[in-house]
Formats: sequence, structure tokens, C-alpha cells
Amino acid sequence: MMLRCGTMVDHLETEPLSRAWNFSAGPAAIPEAVLKRAQSELLDWNGSGASVMELSHRGKPFMELAARAEADLRDLMSIPDGYRVLFLQGGATQHFAQIPMNLTPEGGSADYIVTGHWGEKAVREAAPYVTARVAGSSVDANYLQLPARESWDLDPGASYVHITTNETIHGVEMRDIPDVGDVPLVADMSSDILSAPVDVSRFGLIYAGAQKNIGPSGLVVMIVRDDLLKRPGRPMAKIFRYAEHAANDSMLNTPNTWGWYLAGLTFQWLKEQGGLAAMGERNRIKADTLYAAIDGSDGYYRAPIAHAARSRMNVPFTIHEPALDAVFVKESGDAGLLALKGHKALGGLRASLYNAVPLEAVEALTAFMRDFANRHC
Repeated sequence: MMLRCGTMVDHLETEPLSRAWNFSAGPAAIPEAVLKRAQSELLDWNGSGASVMELSHRGKPFMELAARAEADLRDLMSIPDGYRVLFLQGGATQHFAQIPMNLTPEGGSADYIVTGHWGEKAVREAAPYVTARVAGSSVDANYLQLPARESWDLDPGASYVHITTNETIHGVEMRDIPDVGDVPLVADMSSDILSAPVDVSRFGLIYAGAQKNIGPSGLVVMIVRDDLLKRPGRPMAKIFRYAEHAANDSMLNTPNTWGWYLAGLTFQWLKEQGGLAAMGERNRIKADTLYAAIDGSDGYYRAPIAHAARSRMNVPFTIHEPALDAVFVKESGDAGLLALKGHKALGGLRASLYNAVPLEAVEALTAFMRDFANRHC
């Protein structure tokens, strides 16, 4: 598909949308069916006469909700025995610090593979608690590609190896699970969890902020191998110790009950869509559609990430004339296409294509892109 100026004329729909197409990187789109069900249950959840937000987290109804949410997630991700599922708070950034507190002894070290902004931040937040070694990085390539596995300088004595499977800002995705030997692999999957099948057994710990593919912000889902919960770590308050949260079924303190409830509805929705294999195929088609529009624009739009590392979830792109970025953001917003401005660290444009973003939204975006290119030659 060529988007050279003047070669194609597209007429966009002028009828107002009931809901805009949301390409936000997070907090991000939530499946409309989930929102409608939550809306219908908001005042009276499950015949209780009260909102789910108003009920005790220790009461039988909520405990059953929590158990079903965990069971559905285990089913979706084929989580094997020997792993605990935790529903925590604090956002993934808090766990950048909390993970080394729990997994490393005082004076210990951990290896970090840095592929973008969030990997850099994970290193900074871990540094007060562990010797955080950057064992591999693509910073010299401006995070436009992944560091080759053979370039990683891993320490077999490290407490763990940390990776960010998808960099939300830079648009780099690590699709293949790296072999790191006997050292536990820890993964921040905040922006690609549940987007396709993954072999959980290859990881020691997986964690993800909920606000991209799981539900609203304020919840963190963690999948952690039992043996890692038994590590002594270091002296700390109980509230920071994962083993304490596991022993109390994620209810050591009052949890984010609303976020947990919406996460559970999202898990049910994913199962109704056919599970993660079906979502993986949908996400591939969505990403291919947008990248094809960018690559076929004869240079009007550009996606700088190396093809092998291109994210299916977050697509940063630029216009050949940077002065048009603000115009694109304004006009796309007027057309019902939300949150296409790039992150302040990089500028440009970005479209996030999480599970709740349908193919129709991507098709609306590519139609707008063609129209924009024709009007702004």
C-alpha cells in the first residue's frame, strides 16, 4: 500500500462515535464488554445489594471472586504447579525495588538486560538493594533493536536475570524467551502479558502492572515460583515480603478490590475470545496492519525499530516532517482516535494495540493516516 501524497483519497466517517478508539499506552483501553458488565453490576454486585467496592475483601463472596480470578488466569497462561499467583499493589515501578529486596541477600548481585526506558528504571530502582549489573544493553543502538544474546555478559552467581519483555516507550519486544542457564529469569511483562501464549515454566518470576492488558491501574499481578518465596532476602517489614503476601492469599492488607474484580472480568472475557492463542493471532494481524501502512507510505511515515524487534503492543512512528506531529495529534483526536502522541522521552507518535483495541480501531487509524498524508503533502 502506497501513501504517497495525492495518490489516494479516503473519506473518513463523519458520524460521531459513541466511544473513541483508544490507543493510550496506559492506563489503556479496557474491553467494552467488561466495562458494560461492571456498569451493570456497579450498584448491586452479584445480588449483594452493594457494590463490589463496598464489600469486605475477607467475606465469602469476594473470596470466591478472587479464587475464580486466579483460576482463570492459571487456565489462560497454563501456569504450572509450583507457582503462586499474587494480586499486589504499588505498580510495577515499586516492584523494581521490591524484587531485589525479596530475591537477593544483602551484598548480592543481579543481572539486568536493558532494552529501553523501563529497563533503565528497573536498574536505578534496584541499585539501593543489590549490585545491579547491566549484563546486556542496546543503548548504543538507541534502543532500536535487541542486544544479541551472545553479547550478554551473565554472571552464573547472580540472584536473577531481569528482562523487560516489551518496552512500552521504545516499542521493542523480546518475543523469544532467552536461555539464562540455572539463574532464575525475572520478567517485567507489564505491556505484553496475556497478549499471546508464554511458557511460564521458563521464568522464576513474572510481574505486570495491570493498566495495559489486565484492567485499571493500581493492581500488579505477579507469578512467582515457590522456591523463590523461600529465599531469606533481607530484613524488611512484612508488607514488603512476597512470602507473607502468598501466605495470606494476597490479603495481607486490604487489596485493590475494584482492580481485582475488573481483572477477573477481563480474564473471563479473554477466555470467551478463545484464549491467548486467539489473542496472539489477533494482535499479530493488528500490528501487521499498522506496520504495513507505515512501511508502505513511501517514507511519509517511518517506524525506526528493527523489524525483528518490533513490538506488537506499542508502535512508535514518525512523520517525515516533525512539525506535522502536533497537527496529526490534533486532527486524529478530532476524528475520535485518542492518545497518539508519542512519549515525551522520544516525541513523535505512538499507537498502543493492546488486547482491548480491536482491528476496527487499527483500520480506522490507517484510514486516517492515508487521508492525513493526502491532505498534508
